[in-house]
Amino acid sequence: MYNPRTFTDKFFLVIKGLCMGAANKVPGVSGGIVAFVGGFYEEFIYSLQKINAKAFKLLLNGRFKSFYRYTNGTFLTLLIFGMLVSYFSISQLLDYFLVKKELFVWSSFFGMILGSIYYIGKDFEHWNQKTVIAGIIGLIVGISISFLNPAKENDNLIFIFICGIISVSGMTLPGLSGSFILILLGNYVLLLVDSVNALYETFGEMLRGDFSFIQDQARLHILKILAIFTLGSATGLVSLSHLLSYVLKHYKHITTAVIIGFITGSLGVVWPWKKTLYKLDGSGTPLIDSNGKAVIANYERYFPDFTNSENWWALFFVAVGIVVLLGLDWYGKRRKESVVSSQ
Repeated sequence: MYNPRTFTDKFFLVIKGLCMGAANKVPGVSGGIVAFVGGFYEEFIYSLQKINAKAFKLLLNGRFKSFYRYTNGTFLTLLIFGMLVSYFSISQLLDYFLVKKELFVWSSFFGMILGSIYYIGKDFEHWNQKTVIAGIIGLIVGISISFLNPAKENDNLIFIFICGIISVSGMTLPGLSGSFILILLGNYVLLLVDSVNALYETFGEMLRGDFSFIQDQARLHILKILAIFTLGSATGLVSLSHLLSYVLKHYKHITTAVIIGFITGSLGVVWPWKKTLYKLDGSGTPLIDSNGKAVIANYERYFPDFTNSENWWALFFVAVGIVVLLGLDWYGKRRKESVVSSQ
């Protein structure tokens, strides 16, 4: 079904997984955009769709090679490996830069999303009454989500499972940021910062032979939360892929129009020039959640003052983001040409 992959293709699959993992961590950025512009979105969705009853039957019967081939195992394994590595490397680096150079990070992602709109829209030649309406609906939904107010943190395990199902939408739906949805649900810090850091620290302690965390009830609780969140994410990833594969097969042009509109509408989420607004108590002091973090109320967006040289650097990073997307476009075209020429 799929063309054989060279070592270079496999290497870039891991890189794409790294990019998807990092993108999913940033509020406003969708890992699905990486898949879309990287030219492997449909393969990603259809491969996930293969995790079904037939796949589990092969697995239970001990036919592991058949299971691996049926589910496009090489593709999924390399991609998911890249995502996992990202969570403990690139995403940690990203956290650092979001604290130290937040404006430049947002600018880069803003440029990447601008590039992705151009990438998806430039070859879309199926605008008609239905697709225009679909695009407008996607645009309205994207803008609406951008300006919703976040909820309070909630560590109820059933709610955590639901968060997992919803947050993974960013990997399957280009333009819908799973991490931004978690901010709206109030659980971004708990699920994508505190829990990941707790797992990172736990692995580090285990490698040093230190198992004292077993007595740490707070640590065990947050690891349990991470496990439930991961289970919810896996459930959402497989179930959404089945729905999306059907939609892509029967309503591909309308789906693409919705994605173009949605990504355009979500630009407000990643607008670089904004400041964070925190929820305040009656005395004007920021409210603190259970993890000692100030509770985010929303973001105040503003137009940059270009007498400040930092804003010119921000524009430079917007351009860098666009160039990265154009680079992915160039690589995707080269790969297609090499596949065609080898046949």
